[in-house]
Amino acid sequence: MSLMSKLLTSTLIATVALSASAQPDTKTLLKYVKKNVVKNPQVKVNGVTVLESKTIEALPGWTVLLTTMDLTYQKKEIHAPETMFIKDGLITGHLVNLKTGNDYRNEIKPTVPASMYNDTHLLFGNKDAKHKVLIFSDPQCPFCQELVPEIFKAARENPTKLAVYYYHLPLLRIHPVSDVLTRVMHVAQHEGKVDMVEKIYSLKIDPRETNVTKILAAVKKHANYDVTAAQIDTKEVKAAIKADGGAAAKMMVSGTPTIYLDGEWDKMRNGYEKLIK
Repeated sequence: MSLMSKLLTSTLIATVALSASAQPDTKTLLKYVKKNVVKNPQVKVNGVTVLESKTIEALPGWTVLLTTMDLTYQKKEIHAPETMFIKDGLITGHLVNLKTGNDYRNEIKPTVPASMYNDTHLLFGNKDAKHKVLIFSDPQCPFCQELVPEIFKAARENPTKLAVYYYHLPLLRIHPVSDVLTRVMHVAQHEGKVDMVEKIYSLKIDPRETNVTKILAAVKKHANYDVTAAQIDTKEVKAAIKADGGAAAKMMVSGTPTIYLDGEWDKMRNGYEKLIK
């Protein structure tokens, strides 16, 4: 069972009566989360932040609230995503399509705010390109290795059609080596060597490797990029990677690769292909 599963418990049928307004106030949402979502008594609920309120065509009459729960567990602060569906004074965390079996909470993510399309994260393509692709990725994720370089290639070949904005999301429990690799990638990008970012995706290395000297040697051999341990160990570099993780939390991203096209989540991850035809 994952840590998040231990912290939270939701059911398909639990609903709580609310005021008749389309969007309950923060106090009401906080009460709902404490009573119906967070079941672990060791977890303190500090607040609930509404990231976005949406209505979707498939759920007439329902308002979808995409939120972040601010929690404390074992003296650690955790910002956990939670989706809420509201209609006629009722609220629930799950709405399931009986025909397809799909839970709509797995189908909806926040819209990318304009502030996330900044020069710091622009990797390939022109910033005034017709379409924007935003990626959260880990270079050791097999799915990322298969897909993300193809998106890079598409943007390089079609810079007026695609602009790629890249955010690091190392999955350290699965790929501890990504801690060092993502910091190497950040330094390379900051130096304007974006080709190094792409080359890291084809690096063959033990995903459990944590020896910095060995990792940097592997990067040098594979990509001909010489970077020191001191360069990747600065406060600025670590803060940048942490900020990318914070952005992922705000966007309710939990896995890689997570891809957005022109602000909206691309669940199938291949929508960019039709944009360059």
